[in-house]
Amino acid sequence: MNKQDWSATTYAQNARFVADLGVPVLDLLQPKKGEQILDLGCGDGALTEKLADMGANVIGVDGSADMVAAARARGLDARVMDGQNLGFDREFDAVFSNAALHWMPDASAVVAGVAKALKPGGRFVGEMGGQGNVAAIVTAFRAALHARGHNPDHGFGWFFPTAEAYAALLAAHGFTVRQATLIPRPTYLPTGLKGWLATFAGPFLAGLPEGEQQDVLAEVEWLLSRPLRTAAGDWIADYVRLRFAATRDP
Repeated sequence: MNKQDWSATTYAQNARFVADLGVPVLDLLQPKKGEQILDLGCGDGALTEKLADMGANVIGVDGSADMVAAARARGLDARVMDGQNLGFDREFDAVFSNAALHWMPDASAVVAGVAKALKPGGRFVGEMGGQGNVAAIVTAFRAALHARGHNPDHGFGWFFPTAEAYAALLAAHGFTVRQATLIPRPTYLPTGLKGWLATFAGPFLAGLPEGEQQDVLAEVEWLLSRPLRTAAGDWIADYVRLRFAATRDP
């Protein structure tokens, strides 16, 4: 996938629901007071802050300097770091991740880095896009790009695995998998499809002339107006999440 440019302000305006819907993953993690926890792909720190409020000693890492700055503004220990090249060695009781791992296509490098970062018996708990996530949106982009003579896969590089494939990847890196489940979750978009596209669609538009970018966005919105828009005018994205919990073997 072409590089996604993150804006903490745009994300807060259009995608606060991502962190809000990640709260059940915190329940699955069951953080304990005093634990050392890594928030992998912490974004602006909304859930990192909740972990800290629960008494954990938490470090957040994210590939976006703008997001890390927003997390630091909350008073958090946040660092710019590529999740595909983590620099920790047996430092954490748990690694937590919400809505970030599908932005890291080298999944094997991510899991290997997490395994190294955890103490023996440590927990890896998270949620990410799973197989079929935003399939209608991706299909609309492919159609709009193909109609203009572009590679229909231009910009697509999300990692949306099946539960079985991700469980196998975890097991191959020394984890015992306790849960790996696909969860269909139609998701209300509070600022509509336009807000979602402004936040997440950058890779699909990279390299296209400005005018053509607007044409593609307009066609994508038109193509999705029937399948994803309700009679009341609300937009519901076709999210599918992969929620998992695993323990690092001693």
